[in-house]
Amino acid sequence: MSCTTRYEKDKADKQQNLASKRLKVIPPEVLSNVEIEFLNLDRNKLKNVIGISELKKLKELALSKNELAEFPVEIKNLRSLEKLEINQNKMQNIPEGIFCSLHRLKHLKLNNNRISKLPDDLSNCGGLEYFNISSNWIRVIPPCILTLKKLVELYVGNNKLRKLPAELFENKVLKKFNARSNPLREPPDEVCSGGLKQIRNYFSQLQKSDAEEVKKIKTIFLGESMAGKSTICKSLCMEPEVVPTEERTVGIEINEFPIEDFTFYFWDFAGQHEYYLTHHVFITPQAFVILVINLQSYSTNDENFKSHVQFWISNVLMRVPDSVVLPVGTHIDCCDKEAVEVKKKDIVTRIREILEERKKKLDQKIKFMEENNDPEMFLEQVDNLKQLANCRAKVLDLVAINCKNHDDIKQLRATILECVREEEDFPNAVKILPLSYRAVEKAILEMSHAEDFPAHGMMSLDELFSSLGKKEKLGKVEKEVLKDILRYLHRTGLIVWYEEIDMLANKVFVKPGFLIELFKTIIRHDIEKQLKNIPVAILTEEKAFSRDVKSWIAKFKCKAMLDLKAMRAMVKHLLQPMKSDERTDVIDEMLGGTNEEGKLFNLFVYFQICLPVRNANGLNVKAPEFIPGKKWEPTADSKVNSYLFPIYLLTNTEVTEQWKHDHEQDLCFRFCFLPEIPEGFFQRLIVEVCSLYSSHWVGRTMCLVVYIKRQVLLKEIIENNDYYIEMTSRKPGNENDFRNTWKVILAIYAKIRELLEQWPGLYLCVRTPCRNKNCLRELEWPDIDENTRDSAMTQEETITCDICGSHFASAFLFPYVPFPKEVPQINTTINVTTYGGAVVGSGNVLSVGTQNFEG
Repeated sequence: MSCTTRYEKDKADKQQNLASKRLKVIPPEVLSNVEIEFLNLDRNKLKNVIGISELKKLKELALSKNELAEFPVEIKNLRSLEKLEINQNKMQNIPEGIFCSLHRLKHLKLNNNRISKLPDDLSNCGGLEYFNISSNWIRVIPPCILTLKKLVELYVGNNKLRKLPAELFENKVLKKFNARSNPLREPPDEVCSGGLKQIRNYFSQLQKSDAEEVKKIKTIFLGESMAGKSTICKSLCMEPEVVPTEERTVGIEINEFPIEDFTFYFWDFAGQHEYYLTHHVFITPQAFVILVINLQSYSTNDENFKSHVQFWISNVLMRVPDSVVLPVGTHIDCCDKEAVEVKKKDIVTRIREILEERKKKLDQKIKFMEENNDPEMFLEQVDNLKQLANCRAKVLDLVAINCKNHDDIKQLRATILECVREEEDFPNAVKILPLSYRAVEKAILEMSHAEDFPAHGMMSLDELFSSLGKKEKLGKVEKEVLKDILRYLHRTGLIVWYEEIDMLANKVFVKPGFLIELFKTIIRHDIEKQLKNIPVAILTEEKAFSRDVKSWIAKFKCKAMLDLKAMRAMVKHLLQPMKSDERTDVIDEMLGGTNEEGKLFNLFVYFQICLPVRNANGLNVKAPEFIPGKKWEPTADSKVNSYLFPIYLLTNTEVTEQWKHDHEQDLCFRFCFLPEIPEGFFQRLIVEVCSLYSSHWVGRTMCLVVYIKRQVLLKEIIENNDYYIEMTSRKPGNENDFRNTWKVILAIYAKIRELLEQWPGLYLCVRTPCRNKNCLRELEWPDIDENTRDSAMTQEETITCDICGSHFASAFLFPYVPFPKEVPQINTTINVTTYGGAVVGSGNVLSVGTQNFEG
């Protein structure tokens, strides 16, 4: 035996990968191999690991995604163990005595179990460097974790923690920490989101001064246009009053108001659906949502309920799945009492039905996944579904009021206060803050309310630091601490500071309402009207003429594009009520010059609202040479002179003209959403995808991109309460085409997953329709993780459809499957049967013939 062969055999003896083998017990030949050092038993059906204590040399053990209800006691005998992954099982308790002998343990994953308490003897694992206990039922960080002085990474997210111990962060070795999705008060979630440095600064500030208990609630008013949101908002803050039609909200308005010991920040959102694209940016976790419904215009039919109620509740729950929503019916003075009661009962009943239907769909999907032939292949998806099903979404009983009645408004105030005092519904309402945080907050509020403060509220960081430095009450606060406080205030919504956007990193919006005011000058329902209304004087300033306005309107109506010059002129016009010098500051600062990009458009692109359109300059006739097959050198870099807003597109004409039609051999994949596709999601995806591929065509519900001659079509489809984005590509003809096609498909899939993070209340699964066009079967993609990328998603070279019996190459159905080296000759003549009223196939004998890898 050669040295190389002996080495490979020794390596094979020491490493055993038995992941996804459907094992119910560990094979005897594995347990008898005492030389094993690495054992992977992920994604099996193990309920115990009897005999594993014999593997004395075991260094790494993976038991993730099995059916372990109890922590295996035998593991205590694996004294050489350095890495243990036993996450995503069903364990509730870990007995004492397990970790006493695991002194070499460096890596421990226990996440996604049901553990409520950690054993004290975990402190014996002094060499532990990585520990993940997220997604369990832990209420308190136990002392044993504080003794782990070599801990580099600690993950405790999605538990039931109210407080983090300051001692934990005295460990300077700790480099990565995550406590997301806990009902934290000390430090607040908005501090933890800033990472370790901000958490350490927070505790450092607490040591220097007393702590203060703060009760603040962000309250969001949503609902159809003219429902009475602005009237309620203003009436809650002062005496009841009616807001005239011409003063209705366009975009979002913000008001601050105290009710007893709570401070409320009222965010009044405009009702037109066009504005919802910007609403999404400001609808944040831990907010109280008041859904305002005009009972006078409400009718007890499906369409009316969808537009007045269901649209808003569905989109809020997708954005913040544990929202608390208070429906408020208005205009009862315009209805008789009987009508009010009928409409109130109808709304309450229908809301209950949609919430029950949502829960039912999630439970059905969980059951389907768990009863799958290979449930261990879908554990990630099941976990996500269960988290959604367990969310604390709550829609309260509808309150009907007359906005002009003092007693009704007083009662509404009392109802709101009673709601936010419910600790179970608002666990984050109370926050513990250092006095320096509150002092900076008060100083900024005083500054923004000063008479001589600019209406736009824009300041550079240096200007803000300088102004705060002059506040005697504030004392001396280090610049880095001030930045942390600003980050906290940004996350609460008091100020806006997008430090992650290069062009805006040095700009702070002390009045967030004005930034929203800027948004609404362009994201609005009446663009055409506003372009027509631009005064001649402003057109002249922009070196434009009336005929240019006609061109702008035509371009907008046809292609949903707005020129930089058109937007500058329109914003100037809409900001006319501002002081002249302040308006000039805004235009120059946020919109840039006539032919240059401004900060506002950077924000729009950052939030996936629009796409820059670059006009290539003419070819350079003085280029040094022309080489056939290569691009002729242009005169200079192309510049952005307009922006495309997908939300305003009306047709798919350009896309369909380029794509022509589907081919029978096309590859097709469906990205299915539960409960539905959020408003504006597909338009945001268009912006993201088109930023990846410069060759593209876009439409209202379609987008076509090209990468190395590979066309990929995206379509948003809503049919029979099914919501999905379909991705279609021409079938690759060779291995190189195959690689490029999957590269595009997976890049777009990654963008969908990335966008999905903005909607935690959404579930996504991917399906490949059977390539027999007469068959309705869809094949579900298993979980995709690091292990999937390292090995094929399926070991089978061909897949047989269990409905029509056709055979297809796995490589054309699932990612991470190698291109087929040869074409097997498979006879797929099958019988297709009629079952009752349902017909699969033609209902007769269907001759499919030999399949040449029709993926």
